[in-house]
Amino acid sequence: MRHRVAMLLSGMFITFAGTTAAQGAPAFPAEPPIRDLAPLVVSGIQPGPGLWKVRRGENTLWILGTVSPLPRRMEWESRDVEKVIAQSQEVIEGPGVRIDADLGFFGKLALAPKAFGARKNPDGQTLQQVVPPEMYARWLVLKDKYIGDDRSVEFYRPILAAMELYNEAIEDIGLRQGGVVWPVVKKLAKRHDVPRTETMVTVMIQDPKAALNEFRSSKLEDLDCFAKTLQRLESDLGTMRERANAWAVGDLEALRALPYTDQNEACLRAAAQSGVLRKRTSDIEGQVAARWIGVAEAALAKNRVTFAVLPMRELLKPDGYVAKLRAKGYAVEEPSAAAPVEASDVKAEKAPERTPAGR
Repeated sequence: MRHRVAMLLSGMFITFAGTTAAQGAPAFPAEPPIRDLAPLVVSGIQPGPGLWKVRRGENTLWILGTVSPLPRRMEWESRDVEKVIAQSQEVIEGPGVRIDADLGFFGKLALAPKAFGARKNPDGQTLQQVVPPEMYARWLVLKDKYIGDDRSVEFYRPILAAMELYNEAIEDIGLRQGGVVWPVVKKLAKRHDVPRTETMVTVMIQDPKAALNEFRSSKLEDLDCFAKTLQRLESDLGTMRERANAWAVGDLEALRALPYTDQNEACLRAAAQSGVLRKRTSDIEGQVAARWIGVAEAALAKNRVTFAVLPMRELLKPDGYVAKLRAKGYAVEEPSAAAPVEASDVKAEKAPERTPAGR
């Protein structure tokens, strides 16, 4: 598993799909209230949080906020979501960026050795040589705890070593990245024959061989990513577990109160601002935000009912995607703590049936 995760980013100039756009963390109280949550991760069938509503006249966009990671042994099944999707004219997928090259299978296979090499530091340097001594000492403690004796990761670029460590750590505490929410949404959309709209921004690399060569020899500004990953694993694993539990049981107040630190912003910024990508595209984060918001506005203009998925931080932070919609004049309603979506609520928003002229 560890090698598969590291290869994902090192081979990003071949394919890099399904990554959520990096966004800033919302401002939360410095001292969150003491909560009486069990240290165990919840399991079994869980409802998840309530849905947000964005309105334009008679049209409504229902949004499910997601967090990651989530409990590995939970099964998310929401009747509220199925009620909405069953009445929707469109399902909007989550935001993200995909970096790809039109090479075909054999072209990608030919570049595989270069991708393997791209995950390593230039000139054969080790992590100990490229990160500060104090940071490396902290890395060794966490590596011993979550990865073990594997020496190969010592040659990885800091951003890739951080990804390896993070994924091993969350697996050890009973959490997982992905695979909880979207499979259910996808299945429900298919069941009710509702079209899905992808909001992923695709960046095509026209010169993948040259790009990989540049990447292999270039240095990434990824120490911030490495440091924030260490910090999160040293201090945030308990909060991460609480956040996953709070999402699973639908405790919005807990999600709002818990401090939110996310190393992904620093890691994705390091990748996006590398010289290799910066020469070939511009403002990836801005493009991703504009794409999702544009799709949402188009849906609100034409559909009576639309369902969308969005990272919870974009619902909660003051400058997130939903805040931007509110600033444009859309009405935004947060989910009530104890008010599930009723079938009548959604049906009332369906477009009225057309009748022949003269009736």
